Amino acid sequence: VEILSLMEEERIQVDSCRDTDDFMIGLPTLLRDQHYQYLKKGLRHLSDAYECLDASRPWLCFWILHSLELLEEPVPATVASDVCQFLARCQSPTGGFAGGPGQYAHLAPTYAAVNALCIIGTEEAYSVIDREKLLDFLWSLKQPDGSFMMHVGGEVDVRSAYCAASVASLTNILTPKLFEDTTNWILRCQNWEGGLSGVPGLEAHGGYTFCGTAALVILGNEHMLDLKALLRWVVSRQMRFEGGFQGRCNKLVDGCYSFWQAGVLPLLHRALFKEGESELSRHQWMFEQKALQEYILLCCQNPTGGLLDKPGKSRDFYHTCYCLSGLAIAQHFGNLDHHQEIILGKEENRLAPTHPVYNICPEKVAGALEHFLKLPVPDDTGCHEDQQQSRAATDLYRRS
Repeated sequence: VEILSLMEEERIQVDSCRDTDDFMIGLPTLLRDQHYQYLKKGLRHLSDAYECLDASRPWLCFWILHSLELLEEPVPATVASDVCQFLARCQSPTGGFAGGPGQYAHLAPTYAAVNALCIIGTEEAYSVIDREKLLDFLWSLKQPDGSFMMHVGGEVDVRSAYCAASVASLTNILTPKLFEDTTNWILRCQNWEGGLSGVPGLEAHGGYTFCGTAALVILGNEHMLDLKALLRWVVSRQMRFEGGFQGRCNKLVDGCYSFWQAGVLPLLHRALFKEGESELSRHQWMFEQKALQEYILLCCQNPTGGLLDKPGKSRDFYHTCYCLSGLAIAQHFGNLDHHQEIILGKEENRLAPTHPVYNICPEKVAGALEHFLKLPVPDDTGCHEDQQQSRAATDLYRRS
C-alpha cells in the first residue's frame, strides 16, 4: 500500500510539473499578486469552511500576516489596528491568549498572537501583551520535569516548550527559574533516529524536531544535542525526486515541512559553526535549496492564489504561510553580517528573509526585542506558590 501511494504521489508530481498553464512555462514563477489577493481577503472574510478553526483564530492572523510580510506587502494601519483589538479580546484575564474571545488560554494561540503582534510592531500591538499575566500563565503550565502543558489540564509535548520559550524571549519575561530542567527534558526527546519526538520515547517528527531545536537555541543549549545525528536525520527528509521534505521517515512530501524541516538547517549550521566545524559552507545551507524552491513553485501553488500541501490538495492559510516560510529559508543564507541569496527564477520570486527561530522577519524580531528589553523582567519569585496551586487545580481538572 505504501509503495502504491508513493508511486501515485510521483505520478501526480510529474503531471503537475508538465502542466501547461502560463506560470509553469519556462522558469518557475511566484504568483505574488494572486497570493496577495487571497491573503488580503482572508484578513476580513472567511468562508464557512473555516468554522472548524474557530479555536485557532490567532493562528489565522499570524499565518496571513507573516505571509504578507514575506511578500513585502504592507498591511493598512486600520487593518493592523483591528487585528490588535481582536487579539486583545482573545487574551485571557489570567494571562496568555485563547483561540478566540471567551475561550481558554492555550500556548499555541499564545505563540501565534505574540508573533502576530510583533509582526505589526506598533506601540498599540506591543501594549496588548500583558507581560506579568503572561508570565503567570507560563508558570501555571510548568511541570516538575521541566516540560510545559499546552493548557491547564492539557497535553505535554515539545511544542509547548518551544511556544513558551519563544513568547518569553520575545517579550523579555524569560527567567532561569521558569525554564529550569526544560533543556534536559527536550534532550530526552532526541531519539535513536537523530530527530526529536513530541515526548521522550516516540518517533522523530519534523514539527517536533524544529520546536525542540529552536527552543534549545533560545535557551542557549543547542550544543547539547547530538548535532551530527540530527543533521543526518533532517537532510535525509528531503526527497530526491520531489525536492520537498517529508515530515517523518517513509511519509509523503508535504509543503509545510519546507519550513519545519528546512528551518532546522540554519539552526544546525549556526550550532556546528559555534562548535568549530571547519567544513561548513560559507555560501549555502546543508540542503538542496534550489530543489526545495522548485517543489514549492512548481507543485505547491494554486493558480488563483494560496499554497498547498502537494498537487491535488486544497490551498489554505497554514500551508501558504509555511510554504512561503520554507521558500524564504531556501532563498536566503547567512545573517545580517554575511548574507547571500539563491533565487530560483526571476528576481520577482524573491521573498523577504524570515528568522529561523521565531519565523517572523528579522527586523520584526529586532523591533520587539528593542521594545521589550527596555522593560523590566517581571518578578516571578511568588510564582512557585501559584504553580503549586495550579498543579492542584490541574489534578482536580483531570479527576473531574
